[in-house]
Amino acid sequence: MGSYNVNAVVGVQWGDEGKGRIVDYLASDAELVIRFQGGDNAGHTVINEYGKFGLHILPSGIFNPETMNIVGAGTVVNFDRMHEEMENIRTSAGLEIDNVFIDERAHIIMPYHMALDGAEEGKRSEKEKIGTTKRGIGPCYSDKAARMGIRAADIMDPERLVERLKLILPKKNRDLEYYGLETVTLEEMLGKCAQWREMFGDHIIDAAPVIREAVESGKKILLEGQLGIMRDNDWGIYPYTTSSNPTVAGGCNGAGIPPRCISKVVGVAKAYSTSVGGGPYMTELFDEDGQKLRDIGHEYGVTTGRPRRCGWFDAVAADFACFMNGVTDVALTKLDVLDTFEKIKVCTGYMIDGEYFSYLPETRLQERAKPIYETFDGWMTDTTSCRKWEDLPENARKYVLALEKLMNTHITYVSVGPERDQLIIRENN
Repeated sequence: MGSYNVNAVVGVQWGDEGKGRIVDYLASDAELVIRFQGGDNAGHTVINEYGKFGLHILPSGIFNPETMNIVGAGTVVNFDRMHEEMENIRTSAGLEIDNVFIDERAHIIMPYHMALDGAEEGKRSEKEKIGTTKRGIGPCYSDKAARMGIRAADIMDPERLVERLKLILPKKNRDLEYYGLETVTLEEMLGKCAQWREMFGDHIIDAAPVIREAVESGKKILLEGQLGIMRDNDWGIYPYTTSSNPTVAGGCNGAGIPPRCISKVVGVAKAYSTSVGGGPYMTELFDEDGQKLRDIGHEYGVTTGRPRRCGWFDAVAADFACFMNGVTDVALTKLDVLDTFEKIKVCTGYMIDGEYFSYLPETRLQERAKPIYETFDGWMTDTTSCRKWEDLPENARKYVLALEKLMNTHITYVSVGPERDQLIIRENN
């Protein structure tokens, strides 16, 4: 095997870090972009010459006709949502999207998954609510783990599909009846799968040999995940997590790429922090500063429209995330949102039941953690027109350098706005 050119982009907070704009930038010359986990429950905002788009399941490389895009084996796919997303881009951007393919190993979100997702969340108390988007992601991954899933390969084989559904539907209908929901028939599910086969059959492929050839020939590959490590099913704030692994390790598994082939890991973090959904979030603000961050940052979910919980930057969590992901380069987004704050705080540790913690503890302790802050002077200057590191105000540079030291990882990219050119590339100095 020769030299490798595989870059991974992951979130190092709770999700919504601005990965879409970083992936869009890095995908401009990528030959292959692979979405490696999750479903349409999270959104990546991309702003380019075609307009502004909220991508949910489509990889962010679709706007480059020279880029092959793969929805990988680690994802769960709602074909109806994917079709809607593609039609929206065709209509608004005038692009015919023929450069996206689905790995035949990807699991399919069935109608009963979506019904059960909403029902199960409705049974939980307010304290127990996970914050699911009710898109069927969790139930689909549950079926995958229980070996009761339907994969893209199955809908391409009608005879096998019948046998799989005959095995699965009795249990699913019992679950639907338990929640007082309408059951589904074999004929209905076969009809739905036939529609999907007609729409996407030509785009369902065995991606393994394609990806291997790309890796071994040194093609530029970009791995794209959703959410962030704080929502990881193993290392996040369980049980308030997603049902997959939005980490680099998850990327290797979900895309089908050996770990030693990863050449660069870009960890994306906001210059403050946000979270959507339940669970502990130590730096959450309930005051005017929190509302100001939400208003200036337009912090509302791309997929759900839900207002995001806003707070100061948590350097302890970010340091943990950078280590766990082997991050080589940090992309710090939305620095401009802090332009009008006289004082800016950063969490550098926690107090939990009178004990100091310099590291990120397990969920139950996070729920009792009180942040310890270091305060920085703001710069009170518009940074949106800055294009070089030297253009940033001195206090903004000091803030970025402080975060870099706290995360123990070089900050290579600094975003000062949503447009493609509002990105400062900082050399390793």
